Amino acid sequence: MNDTIAAIATGPSTAGISIIRISGPKAIEIVNSFFSKDLLEKPSFTIHYGFLKDGDVLLDEVLVSVFRGPKSYTGEDVAEINCHGGILVTRRILESVLFHGARLSEPGEFTKRAFLNGRLDLAEAESVMDLISAKSEFARKSSLKQLTGALSERIRTLKDRLLEKNAYIEAALDDPEHFSLDGFSDELRTEVDKAIIETEKLLSTFDRSRLASEGIRTVLAGRPNVGKSSLLNLLLNKERAIVTEIPGTTRDTVEETVELDGLLLRLVDTAGIRSTSDPVEKIGVERAKKEWEEADLLLLVLDGSQPLTEEDRSLLSSSSDKKRVILLNKTDLPKEAELSEDYLSFSAKTGEGTDLLIQKIREMFYGGELSLNEELVLTNLRHKELLLQAKEALLKVIESMENGMPEDFYTIDLSRANACFGEILGEEVREDLVNEIFSKFCMGK
Repeated sequence: MNDTIAAIATGPSTAGISIIRISGPKAIEIVNSFFSKDLLEKPSFTIHYGFLKDGDVLLDEVLVSVFRGPKSYTGEDVAEINCHGGILVTRRILESVLFHGARLSEPGEFTKRAFLNGRLDLAEAESVMDLISAKSEFARKSSLKQLTGALSERIRTLKDRLLEKNAYIEAALDDPEHFSLDGFSDELRTEVDKAIIETEKLLSTFDRSRLASEGIRTVLAGRPNVGKSSLLNLLLNKERAIVTEIPGTTRDTVEETVELDGLLLRLVDTAGIRSTSDPVEKIGVERAKKEWEEADLLLLVLDGSQPLTEEDRSLLSSSSDKKRVILLNKTDLPKEAELSEDYLSFSAKTGEGTDLLIQKIREMFYGGELSLNEELVLTNLRHKELLLQAKEALLKVIESMENGMPEDFYTIDLSRANACFGEILGEEVREDLVNEIFSKFCMGK
């Protein structure tokens, strides 16, 4: 924390502008040492135009932003150099910053310092990376809501209410003359029940939010030449998979992510399911079957221009326990297939049925409407695991109360629940876990 760190905060590509971020006790002094204007007395939240020079060599024409701690992103003095976005010029300026006394930051070290300096709690810090890596509008909005403290406030309120009850029990046990526990069990039971309900409400949003933020893993399945690859290309609006009239063209899985009218799908095209003696195709079929097991949704594609085959019927039977949509493809050709189960008529060639398919998936996973984060949702697996542990501890409190256990038993599990809530916020967390969390961040964040 005594070092001054620096990194390129923008993506490594040719662009109009690049930003080099410097944070630490000597951040402003380091930039000042090769900037054409004096920054040492400049106030916080100001931007200054000038030139950077390495001795007599002009590096670039830049804008330098000054942020003084503790009201900066990291809580320390911060300088940001806005230079031209060429890769070469950006690296050259970073080299000069390092030469004048900074060191290259570790991944996520800027946000880690913000956490350690109390500018963000751990849940808010994690949402920074979630926001950067958001792949859908839902993910962006939910991450932004958590960054502004919505989840932290909910968890902190739960923790504080339980902490108050726990403290009262401990005070009564230490000083029974001044603190009475008569009738306290009913009051505690009400508070614990409320905490369990709120914890369950948050937990109930996890699966839905995961699907909306990471995407519904959607596996395209069927026998060879029914139009799976054509369907993939249609949904992606590009020629991603090879399409031929030769059965067994697709030998391996092809994965792509696409957003359709706010619905994020992780599409997986698989090899056609059939008996084959080709060793390579056999591997593809086995991989296809494995993908079925991991799928959130199965799009079972049938060729509507041909009568159903035994392979089709076998696929319909073996996938009946999966969440699926049956697509009777090739509606642009005369219909020959007869099917008693619910299906969507579809044409991967013309796109007929695409809107109905999107609406069908939305109904299956979101009840017809995809809420763009009007409510607080749980998106982080670490948070989910800790909430499950907190719920388990709270249920133990109720069990102790119902079994007539002494009040000091309550404090054990109340403290365990509070520790779980505190770990979500980063109030009680191991150093190795903190390092692991921030190691997943990008270098300049």
